[in-house]
This record gives sequence, structure tokens and C-alpha cells, in this order.
Amino acid sequence: MRPGRREAAPYAAPAFEDIPAPADCGCAGCTTAARPTRHPDAQGRKAVRAALVTAVAGCTLASGAGGAFAADSTHPAPPPPTPPVTAPPSDDPTTHPDAGNEQGAPGPLFGAQTLHAAQDMRLSREQIIARAKTWVDAQVPYDMNRYWSDGYRQDCSGLVSMAWGLKDNQWTGSLAAHGTRIGKSELQPGDILLFHNAANPVAGSHVVIFGGWANGERTRYVAYEQTRPHAITRTTPYAYWRNSSGYVAYRYKNLTSQPAPPGQDTEAFPGADKFGPGADNRHVTELGRMLAKRGAGAYYTSGPGPRWSEADRKATQAFQRAQGWTGADADGIPGRTTWDYLVHGKGKDIPPPPDDSRPGQDDEGRPAFPGAGHFRPGQVNEHVLTLGRQLVRKGFGRHYAIGPSTSWGEADRRNVAEFQRAQGWTGTDADGYPGEHTWRRLFG
Repeated sequence: MRPGRREAAPYAAPAFEDIPAPADCGCAGCTTAARPTRHPDAQGRKAVRAALVTAVAGCTLASGAGGAFAADSTHPAPPPPTPPVTAPPSDDPTTHPDAGNEQGAPGPLFGAQTLHAAQDMRLSREQIIARAKTWVDAQVPYDMNRYWSDGYRQDCSGLVSMAWGLKDNQWTGSLAAHGTRIGKSELQPGDILLFHNAANPVAGSHVVIFGGWANGERTRYVAYEQTRPHAITRTTPYAYWRNSSGYVAYRYKNLTSQPAPPGQDTEAFPGADKFGPGADNRHVTELGRMLAKRGAGAYYTSGPGPRWSEADRKATQAFQRAQGWTGADADGIPGRTTWDYLVHGKGKDIPPPPDDSRPGQDDEGRPAFPGAGHFRPGQVNEHVLTLGRQLVRKGFGRHYAIGPSTSWGEADRRNVAEFQRAQGWTGTDADGYPGEHTWRRLFG
């Protein structure tokens, strides 16, 4: 008996009959159900019938509510309740489930005023990764029937559609048309790894964004993906936890080596009310990204992200002061002029803060801590190499296969974690990402 329903007497078991899939429905369930059955035995027919009833029922609900599967729908009704949140996926490939195996069909953006509705955007690799990070920073929940504030559907192909700046929401069966197939040796940040199970699209089809190799052997990489319970970035075995042989690498067709023209990937000034204490939105993330490009990276120990922080205020104020502004013109809250300077590359960059290290030493003669942002997936800089060499000197380099390098990888993180645990630290204090205390102890 379903919760909340009074028992009717007597109860009769429902009778199921074969229901033909709607011919005009493009959802994955009806597409699969419309194919001739490949199960001649009785048990197979029973399984097909159960799957068909479920698929048609789900499609009928979505079509009736104007959901993501409705072929002629442009105004979906309020989405169904958010599904129960499950535990984050495990890093153990023997227990990791197929992720993101449910997704909506191709369709327009929903609920967003889009600056690129006429065509797909031209983006650089840096911009693709930065766009993907906005969903990770915001922990966008996985939901194939909902749309984020930028108009993209909150499933795996929605993340790629957003990061690639596509004018429509795509799915794993259509994303390849927006890219060029490449080999493993050609993979670079911003490319994707795509598995589309054409025989049964709902069985494991998935797509992730490649963020860079995590080790020298190229057996693990940094992946940006939309999966349950929310968007994440993590090191992943190549090509994926399951169905690995079925994944194909693609490069975005509109990739450019240069940043997009001013205004194409950055909105007009959203208003001062979008910034300051309590603000939590994508404009804060965009502000932080622009500030970091102008020299504010040292102000951020993590992020930038959508939630306004003191780091955002200090970084904004540093940029304003770099232009010679004072008083209310340098209060750390961006106005229209500050935003215009950042969007169009005007004015002066932010000078290094007093405790920055480029290069240099601290008061005790050690290399000065450059900031936690230098030691994150996808980072390539001399500070990573300096860290790695010191780990080797201290006897914590066993995870390096070919020695430390300027590219941050999983081997660096594991070596740092071992060093932190050797200090007696646990939990988040031994997560493998160096902070100022770890740095001082390592170089002490």
C-alpha cells in the first residue's frame, strides 16, 4: 500500500498490458522501447514489458507536465520533488556505480536570458574549464528535469553544453556533432570523454570534461562531471570507472586559442546588489575569475566561488586601489566602472600583496608560501615543482613515478597527505593540499 493512501477492499493486483511507445516522443525510454525486442524467451519478454510500462508511464508524466522529455514543450511546469540525495560516489572502481545514466533529450535553454542564443560560443580552453568550475563551486544538484540559473539542464550533458557554451541543451547522442574526435595522446583541458550507448542510451551513457592528467603514466586524469548528488571534480581512472573502452575523446569545434571578444562570455554589469555580504550567485564567481586574471589570485585560498567572502572584498579593493581610487571608490564592492575595467582589460593589474612570493623568502629564510590556489587540479607553475622537490628531500616522494614536475597531480597530493599524517594531523588537516602551516613545516 502506498504511503498516505487508504486501503481499498478488496485489493486486486493490477493487470499490465503492452502499451506502444508514442511515435513522437524522443526520450531515451521510448526510443529504446520502440525497437524490436531482442528477448525471445518468456523471461526476456517479461523484462521488456516491465521496462516498457515504466518508460511509457514516466514519459506520459513528463509530457503531461511539460517536462524535459516533451518534444513540443518550451515551458515546463514546476519540476517534481528533488530525488533523495545519495552518498558521494566512491573512488573505488570496484564499487563505483555508473554515473549520470539518466539525462534529458536535446532542447532549448530554459529560464535564462542568453547572450549567445543564435550560435554556439567561441571559447578558449581556459574559459571552458572556468565555466565548468562554476557548477562545481556552486555544487549544482544533479537533476535531469531541472535547469540551473544559466538555463542549462542539470545532468551530465547539460554540464558539457554549458561549459562549451552551446546554444541548446544537448545529450550524449548529439554532443559528438559539436566536437572533433581525437586520440588519447591529444587530450587537453576542455576536451570531453563521451560514452553513448546507442543500443540502450539509459544504460551507462555519460560524459565528462577532461581537466588534465593526474599522473605521469596518464592512467588517471582530473574530471569535471555532473553526477549524483552534485557537480564535482576529482581524479578518475582513464577512461572512466566503467564502460571504459566505450569512451571516445572529442574536442570542441569552436575552440579558440584566444579569449572571447569582450562582452561575449561576460555579462553586462549585473548591479551592485549582486555583491557584498550575503551574496551567493554566479556573478560573484565571474568577478573572482576576472580579478584572478588581473593579479588577485593570492587573495583566494580556494575558489573563486559563488558565495561572497572577505577574499572577494579584499581582491576587489586591491584592484580599485591599483587604479588610484580611494575612499568610497575603493570600498571593495564593484560598481559599474570597476566591472567595466575588469571586463575590457582596462587599467592596471593588482600588484603582489606584501606576503606574496615571486620568488622570495619569508622572515625565517624559507620560500614564502605562494597561496593554496597554486596547488589544485589543473595547476601548472614553479611552486608545484618546488614543493615536489622538497617532499623528495624529506623522504615523502614515493608516489612519484618519474619525479616531481610543474604540473599538480595525484602523486603530489598523496605525497603531501603522507607528510601531513606524519605530523600527526588527521581529517581535513591531512587532505593532501598544502596550506601555509604545511608549507612552513615542510620547509622548516
